[in-house]
Amino acid sequence: MFSKGILAWFPGLSLIREYQRQWFKDDLRAGISVAAVALPVAVAYAQLTGVNPMAGLYSCILPMLVYALMGSSRQLIIGPDAATCAVIAAVIAPLASGDPVKYWQLAMTMSLMTGIWCLIASKVRLGLFADFLSRPILLGLLNGVALTIIVGQFSKIFGIKFKHIYLLERLASIPNILHQIHWATISISMLCFLSFILVKRLRPDWPAAMFAMSVAALVVWLFNLDKVGVAVVGPLTGGIPQMQTPSFELGMLRELVLPALNLALVSFVSMMLTARSFAAKNNYEVDADQEFKALGVANIASALSQGFAISGADSRTAVNDANGGRTQLVSVIAAIIIAIVALFLTAPLQFIPLGALSVVLVIASISLIDLKAIWLLKQRDKTAFILSVVTLSSVLIIGVIPGITLAVLLGLFQFIMVVMRPTDQVLGLDSKGVLRSIDTSDKAKKIPSVLIFRFNSPLTYFNSVYFKRRILLRIKEQDEQVECVIVDAVACFSHLDLSVMAMLQQLHLELKNKGCRLVLAGRKRQLLSWFDTSGIPTGDGSILVRSDLYLAIRMNQAYKEALAEGEAPQISKAQDQHTVLVHSML
Repeated sequence: MFSKGILAWFPGLSLIREYQRQWFKDDLRAGISVAAVALPVAVAYAQLTGVNPMAGLYSCILPMLVYALMGSSRQLIIGPDAATCAVIAAVIAPLASGDPVKYWQLAMTMSLMTGIWCLIASKVRLGLFADFLSRPILLGLLNGVALTIIVGQFSKIFGIKFKHIYLLERLASIPNILHQIHWATISISMLCFLSFILVKRLRPDWPAAMFAMSVAALVVWLFNLDKVGVAVVGPLTGGIPQMQTPSFELGMLRELVLPALNLALVSFVSMMLTARSFAAKNNYEVDADQEFKALGVANIASALSQGFAISGADSRTAVNDANGGRTQLVSVIAAIIIAIVALFLTAPLQFIPLGALSVVLVIASISLIDLKAIWLLKQRDKTAFILSVVTLSSVLIIGVIPGITLAVLLGLFQFIMVVMRPTDQVLGLDSKGVLRSIDTSDKAKKIPSVLIFRFNSPLTYFNSVYFKRRILLRIKEQDEQVECVIVDAVACFSHLDLSVMAMLQQLHLELKNKGCRLVLAGRKRQLLSWFDTSGIPTGDGSILVRSDLYLAIRMNQAYKEALAEGEAPQISKAQDQHTVLVHSML
């Protein structure tokens, strides 16, 4: 029905020919449930972003339809997300200077740029960034963002105003502004909170957020609380979103480029964690590069429909999975329901108190907090614990955007450190003649006068000196004269690097002056080609290259035996072509 090219771009179309009628009941139930959760959350996240509540609804409709066609996850639901909204607000607020129109347009522009960054990343196959921000760094980032959101929403819950934009300054100013508490506002906020808790406890399968906000809006409408100072959403203009001509200076685009890149990276990593979790639960795989592409087009669709940046929504995805959603049709059904509300049923939304929206945001943010997981890292991996705490602290102290930038840099630094300073082992033979790492278990024994070295990282120009230093140090650690160093080439030679080739030649000369031979074992044809390209000789008197570790050991043994007998060392063709067991050397 559809060509491979079309399906490559729109994998969701495959469900049309694969869809089974019995799935529809589950998908319909899940779609209604997702819409019931997404509607109040979308309005709340629009408030967090700082734009018109309608933008929250617009950010759900087209993006969900796009992802249903382009995403490779059958359960993932995309939409406004706490972290992305907090990032947008932190970037846009200083640029907009209080102009709501400019603010909305900048938010849409940043979302558009985020989508473009995602498409570029997909084009050059950077789906590997799903693994870029390590779990400890992401834990620190999400906990920091959640705490920042919670403190920021206190002002609307209590009816007060913060003069500062940073979390620590806001906390310090609370004692001085407590006299500003608006009791009607805090009362309606508490009513919303209690309604949420009550529904969660008595009817866990009900959309608690929607119910709580409906109760709060009903009370505001019945008692005209908006007339006594309770801030509400206010009148909304529904209908099809209208395109706007930007009214800000084009020079502001420069201020959005790097934040949009940060936002694209964080959104993608967060989305992939959710997508992979539910894919593993339901026994299928997701395509990281396709997910990058889907996220990019969904963000562009959101911007063009007057929305803002979106990401994978873990809470709504969990609702989908819990209600038995089978396919991407769940997103289509939820998008249609939200579209109907946005087009025809916006009038009731105007009575929703801002304090109730803040309560929903605080509850959603609490689900992101997992300080216990960070503390557990201290027992398992102190380095990971430090990375997580530094990321968390940076978000709280210097702000969301600098914190995210630092998180990205920490992820890069962590990767570079692993590559630049990897682990290494000295290998020996066990009682069965199998190569193993030599450790405190004493299961493997050294081969007399031979050092077998394994370097656990690809060799490149920035770790080649460290590689050489480690081999020389390992030689010094031996309690006997080392006559032959055998390097496991399979583990560390992944690409041609002329700096590495030059280092090997220097290492060979240093070892030769010590009466020691350098042998590379594995990747024989590739290495010989690289040495030839680099103009470095191999063979007798130079660097030796063997087919594998066992053959290198056997040939070294034959070399020693020939020298002992006063003969010229020779190795038969059969020995050069096959791996030989080495029991005789134990």
